[in-house]
Amino acid sequence: MLGYSGFSHGINATPSIRRVHQGSKRMNPTSLPHAFLKQLQTERFSLPMSQEVLHYTVIFSLLTSILNLTFLSPTGLSGAGKTTIGFALEEYLVSHGIPCYSLDGDNVRHGLNKNLGFSAGDREENIRRIAEVARLFADAGLVCITSFISPFAKDRQNARKIHEAAGLPFFEIFVDAPLNICESRDVKGLYKKARAGEIKGFTGIDSEYEKPESPELVLKTNVASVSECIQQVVELLQTQNIVPHGSIKDVLELFVPENKLNSVQAEAEMLPSIEITKLDLQWVQVLSEGWATPLTGFMREAEYLQVIHFGTLLNDGVVNLSIPIVLPISTEDKEELEGCEALALSYAGQRVAVLKSPEYFEHRKEERCARVWGTTCAKHPHVKMVMESGDWLVGGDLLVLEKIKWNDGLDQYRLTPLALKQKFREMNADAVFAFQLRNPVHNGHALLMQDTRRQLLERGYKNPVLLLHPLGGWTKDDDVPLEWRMKQHAAVLEEQVLDPKSTVVAIFPSPMLYAGPTEVQWHCRARMIAGANFYIVGRDPAGMPHPETKKDLYEPTQGGKVLSMAPGLTSVEIIPFRVAAYNKLKRAMDFYDPRRHNDFDFISGTRMRKLAREGENPPDGFMAPKAWKVLTEYYQSLEKNN
Repeated sequence: MLGYSGFSHGINATPSIRRVHQGSKRMNPTSLPHAFLKQLQTERFSLPMSQEVLHYTVIFSLLTSILNLTFLSPTGLSGAGKTTIGFALEEYLVSHGIPCYSLDGDNVRHGLNKNLGFSAGDREENIRRIAEVARLFADAGLVCITSFISPFAKDRQNARKIHEAAGLPFFEIFVDAPLNICESRDVKGLYKKARAGEIKGFTGIDSEYEKPESPELVLKTNVASVSECIQQVVELLQTQNIVPHGSIKDVLELFVPENKLNSVQAEAEMLPSIEITKLDLQWVQVLSEGWATPLTGFMREAEYLQVIHFGTLLNDGVVNLSIPIVLPISTEDKEELEGCEALALSYAGQRVAVLKSPEYFEHRKEERCARVWGTTCAKHPHVKMVMESGDWLVGGDLLVLEKIKWNDGLDQYRLTPLALKQKFREMNADAVFAFQLRNPVHNGHALLMQDTRRQLLERGYKNPVLLLHPLGGWTKDDDVPLEWRMKQHAAVLEEQVLDPKSTVVAIFPSPMLYAGPTEVQWHCRARMIAGANFYIVGRDPAGMPHPETKKDLYEPTQGGKVLSMAPGLTSVEIIPFRVAAYNKLKRAMDFYDPRRHNDFDFISGTRMRKLAREGENPPDGFMAPKAWKVLTEYYQSLEKNN
């Protein structure tokens, strides 16, 4: 009754968690168990409700010592989600610089309480010991998270008294989970054994669970994700001043508030200004819309050093941010502006933003390129732009006057993270899976997206939504331009290769870096900010051939491997890439089977472009016909222009 219970997709990984907690040395929760915790945090609870609903409890007993730290004790029935929430909350808080330690039935039963059984008296003593140990953890300066069933109100009340006697607040959080949902998550088969009479006194089957009467918070795990539940708990902690209000911000937009817009615009007109490039303006858009939360503007030197050396921001815990977002300026501009408390940023003669408290530092271009791209080859298209940019970088807090618009007929697709989150809510999405792309969609891509949706439906999701999210910033000259890619994507949806009712097409405003595994973390994290909790990673993501050797600049599989290990991606699950190729027997794109290698045709991008330029059709089933027509029109227009 007091053992560990997790969700069907998380339980198989629990031995590694248990080893960490039972070992002689406590490991950082962002290290060994990170991948498992990340999976737990993205696991969704959404399954159908039944008429027979049994309520279970999670108690979060929040013990705050003089240091204002906390004890949280989730309790609930097997399968209710108590340990999943507990471990995911631990990873979330640690990633934001708040030290935590998680206890659950397994690691306590193996040590502290191994002499206890499952009698009523032993159950009571089990909870008493846990409450006392957790109190000591809180007094030692840690947030202690405990996950136990504790089905009886009397035991929970005793735990509350222990905390109150120590001057520590106690909060009870009610996890409202239907019985059939808990049974569907029962990979251990405990419910099956209880219903067969093999386990006696099993809570929820032949032993009562006493519903809390006045919980401080209710979490409905059958309709909310773990991430959403965690956010509710964090908000509760913030109201009690246990978690600082500024420490966790989902989306930080940098637009000037409407009531201050006139005054800031007037200020901007009076300030000295620098003219920024189109590439710089794209980064202004990225920053202003919150894609790079928690950045408050272009990176200052400390942030820049953290990113190029560690791939993370460390000021508020571990925040994955793998690429520097910086503003290069010339030596002349630096000398002219130095000493100014603020400056305006102008594009095409129009002021677009104010940069407050500017900080100048040397733009060590070769070092930047070596660390971000792993090469200083000046023929790499983005490296070339870096090498030709200013010799100084200026960072500071950014106030953006208005939403950036490009007036190219595509602005309606440029949805901000907050707008995307609202869109997903309106669609009643219970999972969002993102696909990043800078190329036209062929049926191999579509196969990956279709298969991901199938997997999510099999896992119990009712309405998984695809975020088809083409990159809309700068790309190299031989890539298909955004306007043509958007036409091609529209044709794919028109032919219903992808389901239009469950797909959101939007434009990601970031420029492309072609920085391989370093950049793919940025692509993933930005989609996480926008509400995606699943991310499809492809072969050689953000890669390109070496400009001189023509070999892959990055090992094609390492982008996915790096992404699966990356720190700070706490609410997204990585969907690994599967190789797709044209199956000559099926006359369709199919997942490659090396045992039938001769059945498959790998149609390269070079071959595809050649066919399109010559007005020829690819093999049937390679790409939707209307989508292929758009592509041929583009390449033939190039031929005419040439």
